[in-house]
Amino acid sequence: MLIADNLKNIRVNLNKTQQDMASIINVNRSTYALWETGNNIFPIKRLLLLCDILNLSLDYIFGLIDNNINISGKFDIIKAKSRLQEFRKDNKITQDRLANKLNTTKAVISGYETGRRIIATPFLYTICKKYDISADYLMGRTDNPKYLK
Repeated sequence: MLIADNLKNIRVNLNKTQQDMASIINVNRSTYALWETGNNIFPIKRLLLLCDILNLSLDYIFGLIDNNINISGKFDIIKAKSRLQEFRKDNKITQDRLANKLNTTKAVISGYETGRRIIATPFLYTICKKYDISADYLMGRTDNPKYLK
């Protein structure tokens, strides 16, 4: 994933240290450093918090778009769960098939679609990259654009 490289570039462009970024989302610098270097996966809840505070687009962090766009909306679990269902229906993908593509179980996909869980960062990235759908859209942060290409 490009997330690690993009996080570092964003941090450098904002003239912030890893400690600054870690403080923004209330984690240890070493934890943030592991995310920024790609040694650990950035949890979606923390990534969304960072996006909200710094007014960043998930699509930009994921490398799906070249420039940051102003996203005024916040994560919306109600929209997120229905938009994942909508995405599956638009693409005629069953929960089983999506689970297989993501190397997970149908129960996990069901958990995302009922709002019991927030979709994991690598699963969100994979869906968005493969289907050119906006991560900000899927997470309910914006209504447009739905598809990026």
